Amino acid sequence: MAKRFKDLSEQEILALAIGNEEEDARIYGDVAEGLRAQYPATAKVFQEMKEEELEHHRGLTALYRQRFGDHIPLIRRSDVKGFIRRRPIWLVRPLGINAVRNLAETMELETRRFYERAAQKVSDASTRQLLVDLAEAERKHSDFAETLEQKHLTAEAVKEEDEAQRRLFVLQVVQPGLAGLMDGSVSTLAPLFAAAFATHQSWDAFRVGLAASVGAGISMGFAEALSDDGSLTGRGKPLLRGVVCGLMTTAGGIGHSLPYLIPRFGTATTVAAIIVAVELILISYIRNRYMDTPFLSAAFQVIVGGVLVFLAGILIGVA
Repeated sequence: MAKRFKDLSEQEILALAIGNEEEDARIYGDVAEGLRAQYPATAKVFQEMKEEELEHHRGLTALYRQRFGDHIPLIRRSDVKGFIRRRPIWLVRPLGINAVRNLAETMELETRRFYERAAQKVSDASTRQLLVDLAEAERKHSDFAETLEQKHLTAEAVKEEDEAQRRLFVLQVVQPGLAGLMDGSVSTLAPLFAAAFATHQSWDAFRVGLAASVGAGISMGFAEALSDDGSLTGRGKPLLRGVVCGLMTTAGGIGHSLPYLIPRFGTATTVAAIIVAVELILISYIRNRYMDTPFLSAAFQVIVGGVLVFLAGILIGVA
């Protein structure tokens, strides 16, 4: 069971502080390594924070050995009640720039509060002074982390890292989502409208559209998730890409299938055609917004393909 902070001895408090500084240094080192390729400016800042934590570790270790000898018991955050449980950095890939900045702020705030409480608890003057000094250092670190983007990175570095973050978002979320939306919106047109014009029954058309949408979503989701593991391409976690792609594929097909819940066939078909037009324009906008494709060019490519599939479905249905 975890021990309450108020029950710790001075020796245990110092041992815990030593363990905290070592752990924080390793976390900052992991963050710096994880950010180095995409966000070199922020990685350099976290590397500097790692070095400062190691300096704190050396100071605490020297004081501990002076008072209690060479053996330092292993006491970790998880052994003491009240500390925040953090997910290990090595399990979080890829690292988000805003997430690690928030992580640093939280870590320093928590450590500062620990040193402030520890300083009130110890009786040795030199130990108390060191803990007070460390609390002040952590306060500066907390302010540093809070204003990392605004004050400690150049405008050019912030711009470059924001652009890198945008590229990662496009690569890991927008691209699989757009691929799914395009496939769901276009590939389901032919079976939906073929069924609609063959039967002139709204309910039958809806069931075909629903089946085609769900089937396409499952197929596209698995295809995207199994295409690569993201280790070389930087496309992120396969599960996330597969879920995004599958859901957007299903959504793209269901969008123009839902109108066939309307009993009147003519009204349902008119509404479905309008929704198809909206979907194609939306796809063109997303390609223009995130893929830097000129809107007219994107619209021409998507709409021409969509119209051809739409007409193919009608021709097959009335044949």
